[in-house]
Amino acid sequence: MPASYAYLGPEGTFTEVALRTLPETATRQLIPYVSVQSALDAVRTGEAEAAFVPIENSVEGGITTTLDSLVAGAPLMIYREVLLSITFALLVRPGTALSDIKTVSAHPAAQPQVRNWLKANLPDAVWESAASNADAARLVQEGRYDAAFAGEFAAARYGLTALETGIHDAENAQTRFVLVGRPARPAAPTGADKTSVVLWQRDDHPGGLRDLLGEFATRGINLMVLQSRPTGAGIGNYCFCIDAEGHISDRRVADALMSLKRICRDVRFLGSYPRADAIAADLPAPLPGTSDAAFTTAADWVARCQDGRF
Repeated sequence: MPASYAYLGPEGTFTEVALRTLPETATRQLIPYVSVQSALDAVRTGEAEAAFVPIENSVEGGITTTLDSLVAGAPLMIYREVLLSITFALLVRPGTALSDIKTVSAHPAAQPQVRNWLKANLPDAVWESAASNADAARLVQEGRYDAAFAGEFAAARYGLTALETGIHDAENAQTRFVLVGRPARPAAPTGADKTSVVLWQRDDHPGGLRDLLGEFATRGINLMVLQSRPTGAGIGNYCFCIDAEGHISDRRVADALMSLKRICRDVRFLGSYPRADAIAADLPAPLPGTSDAAFTTAADWVARCQDGRF
């Protein structure tokens, strides 16, 4: 049996479409799971080699179910990411007219991306959330709901008709997906990488978040994502999910992570992996004193001082 990749199913999700852009899927068994949590747990239990799940969209931000599943439980690591442009189709059973639609369904992350279209075209329709957009299409096929927002490609899979296509409130909307596996040595840096971590403050005090972010700023590391998530320990208790430019093998990134490990109650490393947009080559040069060469020179100087060779 080939190694397997779990993904947010059922068949016909945007997740499956994005997953199939990875060349190695030709030699993997692709297994749909009913939720992000179950797909990630399949990796934790060894049922799957890796899981492919959505983690962020350009309209609403982070996919909280994915973030929370990575924050809690046995550690997992992001191996790579994929960006997919998203437009929705309104899928219905054959013969359904727009005026017949009283209920619509999709994944909760889809709602902010079609909210204005719904208000303009189906203002009285009741929204019902589904585990995925493809699952919403399946529920329409079964007669549970009148219409689903999903990829147009899902229509044939579920015997539905695309009543409307090209639905989106924001131009150029994208969703970011990640391939997640068990902890391992990160892939070699490509020069266009990002590093993901979760930080827990040691205590709550004025300027606490500033202190954490300062570890990146003083080393010239740009942050791409900063999102707080509740820890479950009570109101006001949060951890911080961060995506930073660079790779853990970069001296300035490694130095920042060492300092964060020192001052935080806990740090969870979620991986260093290639950026899907591959734009790092166009970034400006590091701030003075924050290049890898500068960190190496400073470390060598300290070593010489310790040896009495300064």
